[in-house]
Amino acid sequence: MPRRQSIFEDLVDITSKLPWWVGVLLAIASYLYFSHEASQAITPDPGHRPASVVGPQMLKTFATFLQYLLPFVFGLGALMSLIARSKRASLHCRVASVDSPTVLDGMSWSEFEMLVGEAYRRQGYDVRELGGDGPDGGVDLVLTKPGEKLLVQCKQWKAFKVGVKVVRELYGVMTSVLSICRG
Repeated sequence: MPRRQSIFEDLVDITSKLPWWVGVLLAIASYLYFSHEASQAITPDPGHRPASVVGPQMLKTFATFLQYLLPFVFGLGALMSLIARSKRASLHCRVASVDSPTVLDGMSWSEFEMLVGEAYRRQGYDVRELGGDGPDGGVDLVLTKPGEKLLVQCKQWKAFKVGVKVVRELYGVMTSVLSICRG
């Protein structure tokens, strides 16, 4: 059974898919919010019931830890985003500098998806990458511009022919997406 990710791993993963500066802003905002909460004085109610202090003290304790933990998590996601962005730009420059289409032959499917996404970014599209941990046969990129939304499925073939099965799968994905959009 695969291990379930913690909420902090999920936050790093989500943040790494955002532009790096969004992760930095989230880190700063979370630090400011939780450090403010951690510094608040706890005042018991006039009846001096001890239970009236327990809840606020627990929240203050959580805020004390979260004021450092969440900015670290968001900062790590921002760093991962920056590294991925740099890797995409480097990949694009490397491919653009070679005058032969054989440069694509040495790429993995994930590098090919990154290259296609980067090419669309450079054409002014906002690109959301949906590709998972393997070749999935579904929509890999969602491209948006004002008034425009495109769905892209990347296929990197090292052969001259694409089989009927693959074309049928692509047609099935297109039909499915169209029925969802119309419904």
